[in-house]
Amino acid sequence: MRLQILGCSGGIGVDRRTTSLLVDDDILIDAGSGVGNLSLEEMATIGHVFLTHSHLDHFAFLPLLVDTMFPQIVEPIVIHGQAATLKALQDHIFNWTVWPDFAKLPTVKNPVMRYEVMAPGEVYQLGDRTLEMIPVNHIVPCVGYRVASKGGVFAFSGDTTTNDTLWEALNRHDRLDLLMVEAAFPNAELALSKAARHYTPNLLAADIVKLKHQPRIFISHPKPGQETVIFDECRAAMPDRDVNSLSGGEVFNL
Repeated sequence: MRLQILGCSGGIGVDRRTTSLLVDDDILIDAGSGVGNLSLEEMATIGHVFLTHSHLDHFAFLPLLVDTMFPQIVEPIVIHGQAATLKALQDHIFNWTVWPDFAKLPTVKNPVMRYEVMAPGEVYQLGDRTLEMIPVNHIVPCVGYRVASKGGVFAFSGDTTTNDTLWEALNRHDRLDLLMVEAAFPNAELALSKAARHYTPNLLAADIVKLKHQPRIFISHPKPGQETVIFDECRAAMPDRDVNSLSGGEVFNL
């Protein structure tokens, strides 16, 4: 299994792309602005998009992806997410006012994209890969994913703050090689972090003691301009963990 970090930033700017992970050549986890780094040939192989939640930075390039690939799509791109997440897309994005409803184009019976509701705890099988949807704690309904294949296992937290559900779900399994987990704000912005339901380094450190595994940890979703402070605080708060930064473009082979 190949994992490529297309985007992992909490904002945009030179060399900053918002959240999107490419699994092998056919699965996206979130579809932020990092999708724009793919070539037309690479976009053409994507068949499934698994969304964590309905915030713009995590799906902003999904409408553009579907529109760009429209002439080439033979089988519908499947958009997986919680019911609330998919309803938000239907009501506010693919509604003919903001963007065409590609779940009905070119015809209702032969669309180029379709929605598939997943519930937290559900496991979806694609070939030898499984994707488990895990509920987390954010300001809107949000999930993370545990992705497993014969070669290895990684997990992605989505956007979250203090919770038990992520760690309990990961602990139910025997293996975890990589963990991509958010830390959006530095410790000095604790009040803002709690209001927006994001981790600070100290909040993450207090939570990660619940995890029995010792994976390599990669910090995602830092706010632009605060990446170095957040990463340094993460390293200081978790000295017994293998903590690494993400900048986008990294490739992991599991």
